[in-house]
Amino acid sequence: ADQIIFWSRLPLVLLTVLFGWLFFVWTKGRFGSMTALLALTFFTFSPTILAHSRYVTTDLGAAIGFFIGIASFIMFLEMPTWRRTMIFGMALGAAQLLKFSLVLLAPILGVVFLIWIASHSARTWREWVEYVFALSGKITLAAVVALVCVWIVYTPFVWSYPMERQYSDAEFILGSYGFRPAVDVNLALIKHPITRPLAQYLLGVLMVQQRAAGGNTAYFLGEVSAAGSPAYFPILYLFKEPLSLHIFTVLVLGFCAVLIKRWWAGQNQNRTSAARHPCKIFARRYIIELSAIVFILVYWGISIRSNLNIGVRHIMPTLPFIYLLAARGVTSWIRGDFQPNPSTWAEWFQTIRAIYIKAIPKYIISIGLVFWFVASSLSNYPHFLAYYNELAGGAREGYRIAVDSNYDWGQDMIRLKKFVERNHIPNIAIAYFGGGDPAYYLGDKFEPWWSSRGAPSGWFAISATLRQGAFGLPAPGFVQKPEDTYEWLRAYTPVDRVGQSMFVYRLP
Repeated sequence: ADQIIFWSRLPLVLLTVLFGWLFFVWTKGRFGSMTALLALTFFTFSPTILAHSRYVTTDLGAAIGFFIGIASFIMFLEMPTWRRTMIFGMALGAAQLLKFSLVLLAPILGVVFLIWIASHSARTWREWVEYVFALSGKITLAAVVALVCVWIVYTPFVWSYPMERQYSDAEFILGSYGFRPAVDVNLALIKHPITRPLAQYLLGVLMVQQRAAGGNTAYFLGEVSAAGSPAYFPILYLFKEPLSLHIFTVLVLGFCAVLIKRWWAGQNQNRTSAARHPCKIFARRYIIELSAIVFILVYWGISIRSNLNIGVRHIMPTLPFIYLLAARGVTSWIRGDFQPNPSTWAEWFQTIRAIYIKAIPKYIISIGLVFWFVASSLSNYPHFLAYYNELAGGAREGYRIAVDSNYDWGQDMIRLKKFVERNHIPNIAIAYFGGGDPAYYLGDKFEPWWSSRGAPSGWFAISATLRQGAFGLPAPGFVQKPEDTYEWLRAYTPVDRVGQSMFVYRLP
């Protein structure tokens, strides 16, 4: 089983390395080596990226999908050639095949498109309309290319799938789906042989939406609820990302506010024809940053409203863009305001002073924060999943805020096996939250346990997710069964912790 897990995880690890390389190369081409290296450092040492890039899940795939989708769309907008149209279409199709939640690319790219065409300068309304129609036509073609990519990949899955069975399965699975017209569209697609592959893809999209709407019982800040909390993702982002990143963010926001104020004042003072539409100039110049901000706001807005609060991993696709914005802002803050193309000795001296002398304190602060970022992450090796920053008390105390995939996914089972062997424990009762099989690792030493059985005699281990889920107070409207509360366990203190996620007791 361990070999199967290892070889299953290896492609995800390699995919993360590929993603990091693409992220660096694209950022370097846009903003230079310094920004790219800093963004890559955030990416490489992010506890969330390190944790979930070695699990066989779709979260890393979603992050890659959003990145290639948005990056290729920006490249297309800047130069809408037929070649870039096809590249954008294939990237969009690949993104849809990585995770069903990538359908969110449509509204996100729609907002970016509106910003871009609003910033387009044309001599007449007719030229502007012609430009918009030409661009829209190529985007439509790219969407068709994306659908063809999805159709090609899903076709083998319906070759030996009888149409009647596919229809009845879809009707049964989507029986409780709230928006009936979407179900009817899916069923109509199944009836035609050509569109059956697209129906199978659409079924997955609707199932994900159905799952997200249903919510999940979860522990958060001392409460247990099946309804989502609007504070869930902001709080988890605050505590699950290194504190130094938040300090960088505050510095960047302050610097950007000053920069925008100066830029706007300069535009108002400059009455030349080039400054008649400052917002258009700003949108064109900073389309990458604006696209990143749009994506983060839309994705976070949808996530905050979701009832599915089971892990900060669900906002992981936004992290590379957050790192990009942070790195972009930090490098601009360090360089400050100086003449980019000096032509006189005075301007040369001013440039050298700004880059190499005046910026020394900023370099010291930035290097110190980067080292703190890296050290904070690596000090939790190999427990990256359980990482919480200093504000939360570190990984040791993070379980008090939220568990599940934020802290405990059953990753310490092998460590528990070694603990049992090291302490020569003949028998141990275990309440385990995870995908592993305790009996595979512990054999006849393992005894499955749950709350309603009462207190076992001797050694007892319980996963942090089950423990906090039982100890947490029921949120208003949530009904918790008394037999599931582990009330009898409150009287005892753990004698040890295995890894971070397993609490071990020695009961009389």
